[in-house]
Amino acid sequence: MRSFCIITNTDKDRDLTLTNRISEMLTARGCRCTIWQADGKLEGEYHYTDPSAIPEDTECALVLGGDGTLLQAARDLVHEDIPLLGVNMGHLGFLAEVTAGNVSDAIDRLIEGKFEIEERMMLSGTVYREGRVQGKNIALNDVVIARDGHLRVVRFNNYVNDEFLNSYYADGIIIATPTGSTGYSLSAGGPVVSPRASMIIMTPVAPHTINARSVIFAPEDKVTVEIGPGRRGETENALVSFDGDNAFPMLSGDRVVIQRAAARTRILKLNRLSFVEVLRQKMENT
Repeated sequence: MRSFCIITNTDKDRDLTLTNRISEMLTARGCRCTIWQADGKLEGEYHYTDPSAIPEDTECALVLGGDGTLLQAARDLVHEDIPLLGVNMGHLGFLAEVTAGNVSDAIDRLIEGKFEIEERMMLSGTVYREGRVQGKNIALNDVVIARDGHLRVVRFNNYVNDEFLNSYYADGIIIATPTGSTGYSLSAGGPVVSPRASMIIMTPVAPHTINARSVIFAPEDKVTVEIGPGRRGETENALVSFDGDNAFPMLSGDRVVIQRAAARTRILKLNRLSFVEVLRQKMENT
């Protein structure tokens, strides 16, 4: 690799100290480097990174921040086919494996080709109202459908491959990828899944029943969540969000159809910390 892009979360690297140091390292090794400062939410379809500003010959994007920064960069660059390497500037994460202390060694390994590329499954979701598309997006971690407005549970009607599965009242439902299994889904009691796997994980959030549990589906399955009517027949309000961003409003009768996305995220692995090692450290610190 000789052509790099640095995507920096300026909330984490405010004065660009680490950004500039990495840029200097790359330049000293005869590499090309472009810097994009992810200062805030962009207007339009992208989140924090405008892919048109990334040179076409970029071979690797170094994402400085944490897992959240890498999630948004993955969604912005999903159609650019650029592998991502996270440089962690916060707490130990599951996605960003490089730290400021070992970034020089990481750069050497990238230049020498001593890395692996993991392809991570993503989800696509489409929101329908009376058969018409209201919005669509993709997610690397999860698609979350949650109540909006009054503090009361909402009825969710769930279907798999257009076949009715169940209904229950809850605060929300999380549809996660294996990558997202260690995020919100885990907090809601969902299983931890290796990111190398391909499956769809459905986890209720605070269900008002004792028999609602996480369910795992094949990656080829299609999951549909419909917002049911209120207890007295009134219209309920909900929101569907993609990786905690791009929320679309939903009403009773609306549906969101979720399935595996055609696009995949490519994550660079330098074999410094395995998923099992990161998981072990996380479990020791909680």
